Amino acid sequence: MRLYAVVAAGSFRRYATYRVATAAGVFTNTVFGFILAYTYIALWDERPRLGGYDLSQAVTYVWLCQALLMTCAMMGGGFEDELVERIRTGDIAIDLHRPADLQLWWLSRDLGRAAFHLLGRGTVPLLLGAVAFDLALPASPLRWLTFLAAVALGVTVSFALRYLAALSAFWLMDGAGVLHFSWLAGMFFSGMLLPLTLFPGTLGEVARILPWSSLLQIPVDVLLGKRTGWALVQAYAFQLGWAAALLGAGRLLQSAATRRVVVQGG
Repeated sequence: MRLYAVVAAGSFRRYATYRVATAAGVFTNTVFGFILAYTYIALWDERPRLGGYDLSQAVTYVWLCQALLMTCAMMGGGFEDELVERIRTGDIAIDLHRPADLQLWWLSRDLGRAAFHLLGRGTVPLLLGAVAFDLALPASPLRWLTFLAAVALGVTVSFALRYLAALSAFWLMDGAGVLHFSWLAGMFFSGMLLPLTLFPGTLGEVARILPWSSLLQIPVDVLLGKRTGWALVQAYAFQLGWAAALLGAGRLLQSAATRRVVVQGG
């Protein structure tokens, strides 16, 4: 396991070198945070307690989503493009000969990336949001720890989804279409646009049981105190269940894919 810890640490340092890109990302997340916060304020002024959130919680929801946007790679920016390119060029054959598990290697890299983005791109917009608005942030360190655990599980589910999408390149030779579909589904069903509690009827019920709800909706609800006690245990079990199922599916697809590896270009 030491190898994968070193890979994760190296990935963290790699993303930490892109200081200008990080600053630009912080600025972008902050701007969109203000735009969405004022949109939510206008909406909640008309419908207080909409979706079970009061105004302060709704605005907090916005800033937490901005903090987790890159952490969970909601719009790409993770390992997936590089993996697709290595499959397309045939360089994946080199990876398969390394004395390391392919899935764990990429998972370790993605966890290092996520840790950096949580600190580098997530913290500053959240702090700026807390200065500008009355956010419902908890004072309890335990609540923050339960939130970080939910975030870690959400990142794992996000990785598993993107890994499955990237492996499609073994058959399609270009997984861009599948990746973009996965990102669009994630944006809609994760709660990034609106809390899933606002989705009506059957659509809302389906959205809440899909794996993408593990990425944003559940971690935010954990921090806001919407899931405590047995509900918190159920939330963790839900995330763990999807993580195990999707990682297992990725393992099976990887096994099928590596049997048909074709090295292109010599």
